Amino acid sequence: MVIKVFLASSSGSTAIKKKQQDVVGFLEALKVDYAQLDIACNEENRMWMRQNVPEDKKPANGIPLPPQIFNEEGYCGDYDTFFDAKEDNSVYAFLGLPPPPGSKEAEQADKAHIVENGNHAEEILDDSIEVPVEERNGDAHVEEEQAEEADEEEGEGGEEEAEEEAADDEATEEETAGDEAPAEEEEEAVGETDEAQAEEEEQEEEEDLEETQEEEAE
Repeated sequence: MVIKVFLASSSGSTAIKKKQQDVVGFLEALKVDYAQLDIACNEENRMWMRQNVPEDKKPANGIPLPPQIFNEEGYCGDYDTFFDAKEDNSVYAFLGLPPPPGSKEAEQADKAHIVENGNHAEEILDDSIEVPVEERNGDAHVEEEQAEEADEEEGEGGEEEAEEEAADDEATEEETAGDEAPAEEEEEAVGETDEAQAEEEEQEEEEDLEETQEEEAE
């Protein structure tokens, strides 16, 4: 991109000459590439400048005076707007050029970008640099590890309790089974005793019946 400065080399106005020198001298101090286009000796330059200055930027008589500044075909402004940009340290923005690193304008642009995004420059981390988990998460990471250890201990304690409960259940079943076995044996013994008594009673009844029959026969 080439900055174009339209000026009049043979102007009779001291004020215009001073403004032109101010613009050119400042651009040279900034080491900005620019081209001087004389409208006094070149009618084509004069017509192009008048045609490309926006209507709302032209004076009341419609004839813009030098110096007029362009970035290629884009209009930047006249001396007054250039002077305001110089006072605000925003000449590169005025010219449509990126400010060089380390310049006041670049620093102001960085600060404006930080304020706009709501972030501090030092808080922006480079993704290419690996940061340890402990440093990224701080105490949160330590608390997570402690919580995981506590869960593991509770899990181990729960397994031990489950094993103890299972052992108690087995012991209870064995005792129950042991109690049921004697009960069954007692029931069998009682049954056998009842059968023996019944047989004895039948025999006694048969003997009594036989004795009765014999007595009747006599």
